[in-house]
Amino acid sequence: MQQTLAKDWTLSGTGLHSGKPVRLRVRPAPANTGLVFRRVDCPEPIRDIAVTPENWLEASLCTVLRNEHDIRVTTIEHLLAAFHGCGVHNAIIEIDNEEVPILDGSAAPFVRRILAVGLVEQDTPLRVLRVLKPVVVVRDGASAALLPARQLELAFEIAFDEPAIGHQQEQLVMSNGAFLRELSDCRTFCLRRDVERMQAVGLALGGTLDNAVVFDEGRVLTPGGLRREDEPVRHKMLDAMGDLYVAGLPMIARYEGVRAGHALTGRLLQTLFAQPDAYDIVTLNGPARKRLPGVGVSLSDLPLSA
Repeated sequence: MQQTLAKDWTLSGTGLHSGKPVRLRVRPAPANTGLVFRRVDCPEPIRDIAVTPENWLEASLCTVLRNEHDIRVTTIEHLLAAFHGCGVHNAIIEIDNEEVPILDGSAAPFVRRILAVGLVEQDTPLRVLRVLKPVVVVRDGASAALLPARQLELAFEIAFDEPAIGHQQEQLVMSNGAFLRELSDCRTFCLRRDVERMQAVGLALGGTLDNAVVFDEGRVLTPGGLRREDEPVRHKMLDAMGDLYVAGLPMIARYEGVRAGHALTGRLLQTLFAQPDAYDIVTLNGPARKRLPGVGVSLSDLPLSA
């Protein structure tokens, strides 16, 4: 069955790149609505932006959607990851600015709000996207792939010259609350020199040590240090969880990313949908449904750091 929220929830914060205040109100929605961002600061006829591959706009620093009227919503990946990991299929996300708030840089604050209000099942079959054959995109030494699998699996590998990060890799099966336990609290990260460069050109204006893990020549500048030894690669997996949900449906596939980012994962989805024989859309029931990420999750699955 499809799921939506039991009731509304609200949350306020600051945009990572814009530095502007923003308020979210997330509302339940009827079955088959999907996820829809509603820019309440825009005129009513043009303010809705559906979470679909057609509305994806390529960007390197975050995930961006825009509708046919060029109304945009940005930095949506952590919120989408929370929806994906909690099994939210239908919701209206009212937002009074372009950028979703960064909060602590992870998906955990969104997850906490979702599970605090609860989810309700809707008497409508759940459709999922199943990958049937490998799809791969490669760019500038980075790659992203979708492969057939029995459930959603994520594998990621990164390599940075920064000695406090270095080479990291991880793989996980996203069933039975694994997203909440293993990824939801992992924060966005950056190098100090990159922050200074971005802020010089008007980006990352809302970035602070409270909403990102900042590395500088072998040191972790963020108070309290890392939440996990391999927090950077796990955050990359969190991002992939959100970026994959731009498909508009839960996915049964294995995702493999090597130095991949938002743009490459988005391009991977575009490549998948351009090949109709590479996937099908099926209705799940019984044991197969129990392997989806949001089945059976609870607040107790959140790490103590979240």
